[in-house]
Order: sequence, then C-alpha cells, then structure tokens
Amino acid sequence: MRRKDYPTLRRDPAFAGHSRSAILEEAENIPSNPATAPTMGEVIGARYGRRALLEGALATTAITALVGPTALATARRAAANAGPETRFRFDEIAHGVDETHHVAAGHRAEILLRWGDPVVPGVPAFDPMNQTAAAQARQFGYNCDYVGFAPLPVGSNGGDRGLLCVNQEYTNEELMFPGLGGEQDAKQMAFKNMTRALVDIEMAAHGASIVEIARAANGRWRIEAESRLNRRITADTPMTIAGLAAGHDRMRTKADPTGLRCNGTLNNCAGGMTPWGTYLTAEENFHFYFWGEVASESAEARNHRRYGVPGRGYNWGAYHDRFDVAKEPNEANRFGWIVEIDPYDPSAVPVKRTALGRMKHEGAEAIVNRDGRVVLYMGDDERFEYIYKYVSHGRFDPANREANRRLLDEGTLFVARYEADGSFVWLPLVWGAGPLTPQNGFASQADVMIETRRAADLLGATRMDRPEDVEASPRTHKVYAIMTNNANRKADQLDAANPRAANDWGHIIEMTQPGDDHAALGGTWEMLVRCGDPAVAAVGARYHAATSRNGWFACPDNMAFDNQGRLWIATDQGTSWKKASGTADGLWGLETEGAMRGYAKMFFRVPVGAELCGPQFSADGRTLFLAI
Repeated sequence: MRRKDYPTLRRDPAFAGHSRSAILEEAENIPSNPATAPTMGEVIGARYGRRALLEGALATTAITALVGPTALATARRAAANAGPETRFRFDEIAHGVDETHHVAAGHRAEILLRWGDPVVPGVPAFDPMNQTAAAQARQFGYNCDYVGFAPLPVGSNGGDRGLLCVNQEYTNEELMFPGLGGEQDAKQMAFKNMTRALVDIEMAAHGASIVEIARAANGRWRIEAESRLNRRITADTPMTIAGLAAGHDRMRTKADPTGLRCNGTLNNCAGGMTPWGTYLTAEENFHFYFWGEVASESAEARNHRRYGVPGRGYNWGAYHDRFDVAKEPNEANRFGWIVEIDPYDPSAVPVKRTALGRMKHEGAEAIVNRDGRVVLYMGDDERFEYIYKYVSHGRFDPANREANRRLLDEGTLFVARYEADGSFVWLPLVWGAGPLTPQNGFASQADVMIETRRAADLLGATRMDRPEDVEASPRTHKVYAIMTNNANRKADQLDAANPRAANDWGHIIEMTQPGDDHAALGGTWEMLVRCGDPAVAAVGARYHAATSRNGWFACPDNMAFDNQGRLWIATDQGTSWKKASGTADGLWGLETEGAMRGYAKMFFRVPVGAELCGPQFSADGRTLFLAI
C-alpha cells in the first residue's frame, strides 16, 4: 500500500473532526518500509504453525503458560489458586472507562507535576490565558512520556532524593491555546490562526524537564523548586553531535557548516538511564515537524521518504527555515537520534549520539554486559520496522564517569532477524560488509547511521509489528520486546506464516542469548503473551490460564522491571481504544518466570483517552512514577 502522509489523512473524510493526535496515530499505522523480508507475524506462524497452535499449544514448555479461548474453563478453575502463586499480591482493579485514574487498594496516587508547573526558580505562575515562550521554557512541558530517576547524591542507590527526568513529547495547539478556533492542522484551518509567538511556545513545551524531588517522612514526594539542578531542555536548546555521523556533509546546514552543533530535541518518547548516571532521551516521530517540498531529484529525497519527511504536522517551517526541507534539506538528518543529557550538571550541553543509529527511537536502556561492554536495546516505533541493539567496543569503568560517556560513540549497531525455528540473529550494520557498500549508496559508516532504516532493509531484518520498548530482566537477563500492534496485516495474508491478521492488540516476545551474553550474535526467542481479549476467539490472544477478565490488555507500549525483577507493562491504544479493548489504558504486572509465566494482573487505570507512560520505580520499590 502506498504510504498516506499526514495531509492525505487530514483530507480523508473518515478522519473529519479527528484531533491531531488521532491523525498522527493513524499515520503511524501506514508503514514507510518497502522491504519484503518476513514480518514477525509471518515468522510466528511459520514457527508454530496453525495445527500446532490448535492441537498442541499446551504440549511444550515453550508455551505451557499460554492459553486461548478454548481453555477458558481451565482458566476459571486456575484463577481460584492464582493469588498464592503469583508475585503480584495486590488486589486487581477492573477494566473501565471514566474521567479519572484508579489504583489498586492499599496504594495512593498523587499528582506530582503538571504542564506549566514551575521548573526553574523564579518562573511566573502558569497562566494558560497568557502564555509566553520565555515562561514555557522554564515550566514543565507538554505531553510527558518517559520518566527517569537520577539519585542524589550521585552514585547513591536512590534513597529519598533524586532528579526526575521527564520527556516532553509533542503538543496539541487546539488544547494548549484557549480560543484558538480549532485544530490548526485541519485542512480548513491550514494553520491560519497560528503565529510565530504560538509556534515558539510549542517549541518551548517540547524536550525534557529535570526536576529535583525529595521524599518526606510521611512518604510523600515534593518538588524542590529552588534546586540549582532543575532544568528545561527545549526544541531550541544548543546541543552537540557526536559519533559516527558527526561533522559529515549530510549533517551540515547554513546555520551549522561544521555539522557538529544543532538546536533542540523533539518528539521525545521513551528513553533510559545509563550506568554512569546520564539520561538518554529518544527522538521518535521527528518527521512531523518538517514541511516544504523535497525535490525528487535531490540527494536526500530517498532518505527523507524512508522516514516520512516532511510529515507536515506542524507549521514551524513557516517561521523557522530549518524546519522547511526545501530551504534546509539536511536539518531533518539532525533528528531521529538518542540524546544524552547529564542531569547532575545543568550547564552540560546535551549530546546526540549518532553511533546508536537514526530511526523513530523508542527506548534506550543501557546494560553493563558480563564482559564490561555496554549494550543498549532499541525499537523503531512504526509498523513493519525493526529491533536493534548497540554493543560498545570499550568497557564500563565505574571510576571514570567521563570516559564512560564515550562508550556511546564507539561500538557496533545490530538489527534483529527472527527465524521460524525459534532462533534469531543480530546483523551488524557495518559499512562495506554485505550490501552496505557504495554500490547501494553508502559511501561511509556515517551514511549507514544516517540511513539506518535503509541499511536494515538491505540486510533482510525482520519487519516487526511496531516495535516499542525493549528491556532486559535484571534477574534472568532475558530480553523482552514489545510489539504494540499492526492493523495493516490483511485477512487475505492468513496462512501458516501469519497467525493474526489485522493485529490491533500487539504481543510481547522473549529473547534468550547464550550464556546470558548481551553481546552474543544470536539466540532463541519465544512468545510471552499475545495481547487482546482471550474471550473473543477471533482475537487469538494468549495468556496464562489464571489471567482474569481484567488481567488482559491491548497495545503494550512501555515496560519496566522493579527491584524484585517483576515486569510491568504500560499500554497505549491511542484513539483506537474502543476497537482494541473497549477500556482505558493502564498498568499491568506480568509474570515472566515459572509456573505463572504469562499471567497478567491490572494495577492502575488512567482516564479514558490518556496514554500511560513511564513507568519508573524508586530504588526501594515503594514509589512508582508514571507519566499520564
């Protein structure tokens, strides 16, 4: 199917009256990947086969914890004994739809930070009727996503004081600015009521907030409003470019002829914290911020098409030439990276780490491997895109924080290919190897990093069902990768290689690498759960038999392990919640080990229409930070 860009969807009568977030969500439903390698759904089907799933799903240890609608009677009997066996001992809450949040009994939910709250000392009180870019650049930003925690003092185990690091992903001007007159990106509006002043406020609301917080004797957390460490990062904050693409001709612009400096970060989705205490924030849907026309014969035309540039979701290019690809064709190449920020030094310049590849990044949790090398797992959040990992060449030195930061500039990026026999391999994205040659348009390793997606296409990586967060268990070292959904798999594609058409619900896979070695070049994979309602046979969902009618979920997105090694899953159904589950998003505990593997239990529910992001636990496990 030809990719529909943002303006095309906006003109589609089926989306009349829909908000920008709804349109942007649908734009991600339509892939930009032209590759023909097997999708993850095709591999799953090939591995298990229709007959195996129907006749022998409970016959092997690989999927003894998985169950479909044919085993609902067994599920009900097992549920009576589930409590004593699971590590999640809270009383489960119920699915539902309303305007507030709900948390399991015995727990307290409190609002810590809201859009517009002061971050930097001396900022004026938030007034939505009198916003300015200068004020917003010192206030908590809009649409928070990833949440990280940097303990104080530096190097401590968390305790009762730390720095909360929060992504500010994107803006909705029709909600931000009272009296604006509707959605400015709608065809009939054509941004007619937007001004440079409003655009500059939007830019200031993007990026990240770093805020010191402290826990009082009663267990409640408070903002340390006067902390010198409090900081806002915006779409205008000066940054440096480091790593394999730094200084390359394709990274240079009129404003930066060196290709080593840029302004700002945007559409910051998930992220991670490094072992040396820095904060990694992932630039995701950067293409939406560019407009203008790319000449079909231009050097960057193919590259821009592969990333959906220009997305035309904002009119920033009307006031800032760098967001107009006709005027600055290389500016888009300076986004789509992982950005490293030192939360302990408010004067430190953020760094875009180009050795980690360019994509619509989702997540970047760093792990110290058994041999001391640092490994990061990352998803590329679009349907039919790929799962990646990065392995540093050097080794982590707990006594040399500054040297550790260079580990993200020198290493190898890999992309995953999953086989039908239950194995997978990590394919290195190394210039000169295989198809990554000048004959295919890659003149250097910098080109491979700038065009990471196309390089992965040529290597034959497996096209996944919108890969999002990827995390490793601190207990077992198994790696879990979330596929949120893929509604584009058609019914006429159903065969032994495609177990679920129109996958509106997503799934989670588990990867095991030999010897718990995160630098290994391959391993084996299993399905942990297939999401959706197991009571509906057509959905084909699979969980542990004891999972209750409130324990199943749809569209997993972010995840986190707590200090007991338990996995927690946050969901994001977007505007498709009625179709995917009919209930609001939330947070579930999900068992990954033992007899209860695949058992899910609902802990928290958000207001309908909201997305649950984060999550981040305090070191002692007594506090869970969430972004709504």
